[in-house]
Amino acid sequence: MLVGMKYGKGDIQVDIPDSNLVSVLELRPAPPIESPQEAVLRALREPIDSVPLAQLAKGKRSACVVISDITRPVPNKVILPPILKTLEENGIQRENIVILIATGIHRPNEGKELEGMVGSNIVQNYKIVNHLSGELDTHKYLGLTKNGTPVYVDKTYLESDLKITTALIEPHLMAGYSGGRKAICPGISSIETMKVMHGPKLLEHPKTTTGVIEGNPFHEEATEIAQMAGVDFIVNVAIDRKRRLVGVFAGDLLTAHLSGIKFVEKNAKIVLYSPVDIVLTTSAGYPLDATFYQAIKGLVGVMDIVKPGGSIILLSECSEGVGSTPFTELVIRTKDLQKFVEDLYDPQNFVIDQWQLEELAKVARRADIYCYADGIPYDVLGQLFVYPLKSPEEGINLALQKHGANASIVAIPEGPYILPVLAT
Repeated sequence: MLVGMKYGKGDIQVDIPDSNLVSVLELRPAPPIESPQEAVLRALREPIDSVPLAQLAKGKRSACVVISDITRPVPNKVILPPILKTLEENGIQRENIVILIATGIHRPNEGKELEGMVGSNIVQNYKIVNHLSGELDTHKYLGLTKNGTPVYVDKTYLESDLKITTALIEPHLMAGYSGGRKAICPGISSIETMKVMHGPKLLEHPKTTTGVIEGNPFHEEATEIAQMAGVDFIVNVAIDRKRRLVGVFAGDLLTAHLSGIKFVEKNAKIVLYSPVDIVLTTSAGYPLDATFYQAIKGLVGVMDIVKPGGSIILLSECSEGVGSTPFTELVIRTKDLQKFVEDLYDPQNFVIDQWQLEELAKVARRADIYCYADGIPYDVLGQLFVYPLKSPEEGINLALQKHGANASIVAIPEGPYILPVLAT
């Protein structure tokens, strides 16, 4: 059977033997919203557990609107205009509105890339600032969390009278689900904060994983940090496989986000009654599969449904290569993943982006990993703790040789947007 798998800005057709294919896991269909901007306006007027945004804006001199960076396919061109219009209509001058890009520890978004994210009209008419996690002087220290995490948050945000965050809700490999508090942490938090948030004490916890909120220490810590920073209003959204808007959840940081999580979980969570030998997955195409660093999310999200000792085949274009220079150098020089994880507990060994290699190590402990990625040279791919492939079908053939002619296969065309779990 030919199965279309998300790859770069299109699909790649993969031939999977019918006798082995157990299922193709996809988002449950949700009706796309016919008038997206009207839906956003309605959500601003009738928010969840909050007064309308217009009322919050009255009497305020300045506003900061936080948006996700290029690694998230947030429909900013749909959700930003109603927000900006509401702020201006209620007394906040355009020159006193700043759009802050929640880059986390990622690179800045500028030029044509930025225009693609928000539209040329917004780029030309509004102040847009990239968060820079490594520049400590652009952050303000807010104190320690109950667990002792030092909290440094972007001054641009903290110095604004009205604080608004936007985001896409999807399953997330550490936080359970994206959106909500993640716009603040890691979105606009300093690397000094993230050294703890992305440290092994939190990340090696069994509940710091995809689809888990209750008891998830990363979620709990990030929520506390967001509350310390203050969030007046959120606008979170859900999209379908064609990137169309299917849900808008605006209002209170906690309850509006939770409402969105419940909606997304209903559409993304798929229960399997037994693990399979082989999982064929992706990183949901561009922009999430632009680097191997981001593509690891497609691996982590399927760990629960592959048998111990099974095989995961990842298809990810990686048009921008392996990832940041620190991450690329770290992966290439690491020879023993187990020792790498053990060494993480010594703060002296800290390296930017180490947490994503730690996530890769979790997957490698459970299954063999095969990878097809046009954007990374074959010999380099072979140094990333994966078996490099010259075609997706080569991966299927190799996995079938390992597990036998009757091996079971599950295909997940959109990788991390799906939440596959085993029945308990």
